[in-house]
Amino acid sequence: MRFLTLGRYSLGIGDRFAHQAKAQLETFILAARQGVDVIPVWNKSNREHVTIGSAPASTRAAADQAVEALNWQKPYHVDADHIRFDTVERFLPHADFFTIDVADCIGKPTDDGNARRFLDRHPELIGKLSIPDIQEPFRTDRAQVERVAQKYLLAVTEAGRIYRHINQKKDARTFITEVSMDETDQPQTAPELLVILAALADECIPVQTIAPKFSGRFNKGVDYVGDLAKFEKELSDDVAVIAFAIKQYRLPPTLKLSVHSGSDKFSIYGPIRRTLKRSGAGLHLKTAGTTWLEELIGLAEAGDSGLVLAKEIYAKALEHLDELCAPYASVIDIQPTKLPAAEAVNRWSSQQFVSAVRHDQANKEFNPHVRQLLHVGYKIAAKIGTRYLSALEECEQAVSRNVMLNLYERHLKPLFL
Repeated sequence: MRFLTLGRYSLGIGDRFAHQAKAQLETFILAARQGVDVIPVWNKSNREHVTIGSAPASTRAAADQAVEALNWQKPYHVDADHIRFDTVERFLPHADFFTIDVADCIGKPTDDGNARRFLDRHPELIGKLSIPDIQEPFRTDRAQVERVAQKYLLAVTEAGRIYRHINQKKDARTFITEVSMDETDQPQTAPELLVILAALADECIPVQTIAPKFSGRFNKGVDYVGDLAKFEKELSDDVAVIAFAIKQYRLPPTLKLSVHSGSDKFSIYGPIRRTLKRSGAGLHLKTAGTTWLEELIGLAEAGDSGLVLAKEIYAKALEHLDELCAPYASVIDIQPTKLPAAEAVNRWSSQQFVSAVRHDQANKEFNPHVRQLLHVGYKIAAKIGTRYLSALEECEQAVSRNVMLNLYERHLKPLFL
């Protein structure tokens, strides 16, 4: 099967209001000048489009315009992020990267006959299985593997259904497939990932990246919360399982891990970098909302009307706290008592606002609760509409500088350079 391949390192970049593609692309140019090619992938979900009132065509247009303006000659992609069967259609003309989200199907049992047939096809999954670079062999019996199959087969079947629908409308050589299973309650173990990969091979999906759920908290806009040693072992084991599955099941040799909500997870970048160096593996890391926050920081840093608008967005976000947080309840930890009153924020200087929101944990004025609220508060800016977009243009120098430095200094550089 012929299919579009993804480079070894790639970074998913959100641009919720389609105004920062050029500033974002500048970071990849800086990385390339340092000798490291990282592929930009502009990602935007259907939920974000619905919230903002935008359409997938706007993401494609912004990416294409930035590529043309900066004469980017390397690959780049536009990701239909977290699509399902009922949302994929509107993305088909504009995306060449599809993140197929089947987390809702995890745990829903498949037909007993499907599980039995899967086990009959894969007797190698039962018993003692040694994976290179994993110290302890996997030890399983048929009942254990059947339980895992029952948990994940329906999700993999759904991924196959969505992939084939896309492939009916687009040549497989023109798009990249990612399968996402991260938006679920429990992390997948390495043996479970192997079962999932075997099932994906059975579905003949030329998967380029797989996004499992890791242990710990990947809250929006702030650092990872969890056991770093445990995360590093999970990451290393998953990398080893993928390398094994590529050979065992003839999966694409470019298949790699995808880490979702990876922006601002600064404490895991060291473990990721060590794992990539040791294994030679690739990585796709998907950022979430960090560019939108840098827009607010840029507005505040510019002062005057930009600062006034940033404060207005905070005040309205605070007023609609419960409404804004509800869709993101599983990926934010906001203590309302740690949120300053709107009246207090209105008295802040430009520097005070920037210090509270910019993700600098060494700054005593940094407030992760304010940052998380503003992260989910992009709906407020969307309702403000043209006034917000005009402010981005008026404060472009400050905004673009913050967008570029954030992605390059805090993300690309520690991960890949």
